[in-house]
Amino acid sequence: MLIIAFSVLFAAQCVHASLPNFVLLFADDLGYGDLGCFGHPSSLTPNLDTLAANGLRFTDFYVTSPVCSPSRAALLTGRYQTRSGIYPGVLYPGSKGGLPLNETTIAEVLKAQGYATAIVGKWHLGVGYNRTFLPTRQGFEHYLGIPYSHDQGPCQNLSCFPPDVKCFGRCDPGVVTVPLFLNEKILQQPADFLKLESKYSQFASRFITESVQRNKPFFLYYPSHHTHYPQYAGADYAGRSRRGPFGDALMEFDGTVGKILKTLEETGVINNTLIFFTADNGRVPELMRQSRGGNAGLMKCGKGTTYEGGMREPAIAFWPGFIKPGVTHALTSSLDILPTFAKLAGARLPDVPLDGVDMTSVLFKLGASKRQTMFFYPIDPHEKYGVYAVRWEKFKAHYYTQGASHSESTPDHSCSALAFRTHHDPPLLFNLEADPSENYNLDGAEWDDVRGQIQALKQQFEASMEFGESQIAKGSDASLEPCCTPDCTPKPQCCRCGSVM
Repeated sequence: MLIIAFSVLFAAQCVHASLPNFVLLFADDLGYGDLGCFGHPSSLTPNLDTLAANGLRFTDFYVTSPVCSPSRAALLTGRYQTRSGIYPGVLYPGSKGGLPLNETTIAEVLKAQGYATAIVGKWHLGVGYNRTFLPTRQGFEHYLGIPYSHDQGPCQNLSCFPPDVKCFGRCDPGVVTVPLFLNEKILQQPADFLKLESKYSQFASRFITESVQRNKPFFLYYPSHHTHYPQYAGADYAGRSRRGPFGDALMEFDGTVGKILKTLEETGVINNTLIFFTADNGRVPELMRQSRGGNAGLMKCGKGTTYEGGMREPAIAFWPGFIKPGVTHALTSSLDILPTFAKLAGARLPDVPLDGVDMTSVLFKLGASKRQTMFFYPIDPHEKYGVYAVRWEKFKAHYYTQGASHSESTPDHSCSALAFRTHHDPPLLFNLEADPSENYNLDGAEWDDVRGQIQALKQQFEASMEFGESQIAKGSDASLEPCCTPDCTPKPQCCRCGSVM
């Protein structure tokens, strides 16, 4: 019996040793044109550029929403945010709702296959009563980070800002200062942003090292706060870029990526690790940020809109010896990451309707994508209006267009918040291969067949879509705002504590 037990244990260890590790890098509010490897002339992103040069760069990669929370829900579940109820808009510190616990995340899929799982960075899928919606309740064994956007607190109390630096824009002064969590406990409030990335890289390196020592395959999810407003950077990066605070923040994100890569090399698992990078939604120089903001490159408009600038994102896949360096124009999406990781890990898919497809043929063969369509929902999706736009192969049809305050200062008036929802019948139609900036509507009867094909796909998709109960419509409760001294008064000013790290 003892011999049999050792044999089983040895076999299990061999299986685990052969499973690939996964590192998912997720930037915040990063535009299609913000990285050096995607064409920006003054961005300094040497580590991401190296991944792009030695990996696979995606030109036609999409997220499912032009704002944070819904995009993250879709990434982790492989399902449009309308199914999980993460709409309209985003979750707040006191939100009653969050990502429903009956949704299955990438972490839960991989954990069931024996993976160690960790998240370091921004969650933004809810806190809730008794920490109900934190990542530790969604398959992540380890968590260090901030549970929502770091502008969802008083700007003036963010420790990243020295007294002589103006805080451009608007934050939320009426709520608690931004907390830093370790698993379900607040370590520090307000978070010390000058030292935050250093803590993140140490946490990530320790997780990787310990997983390797335990002979456990691992999944590390690093959803960075960079380059979301307000930008910050620690002493090693502040003032070093040519793009000001935005460039410094981008450099610091890239620096943390570099430290993760170094740990993978030092632990000897770099050749058994798939690294995937993308971002949650597009970015443009908003009214309050202007040149201090990001850049959508050739893409129209940006954050908050269903134009290309809001939902087409840079993406890179890197796995030495398995993914050949190159560029793919295959239509792909953040929805596809869960089924792809699951296939590579030999894990079972969730028993629910998935919107993602396996993209291993794209990764390893530079082949065609199983995805032919992408459906675009606005910030505030509604069954009455359905999807606002559909991409099919190289064509994109807009049934509704609408600007957003996030894209307010873009010279194109179509992006402004004053560009109210407009219905288009027939839908606007663009050839994105010839016109990625969506400037020239393909008008005329010769395009009727394309519009008809897209209309049929739209109807088929909408007939299969079941909207989940809106988690954001459940509202907020100030008592749910995370406070390290929950019984103190007066709130929110008394919610302060030091780090125990």
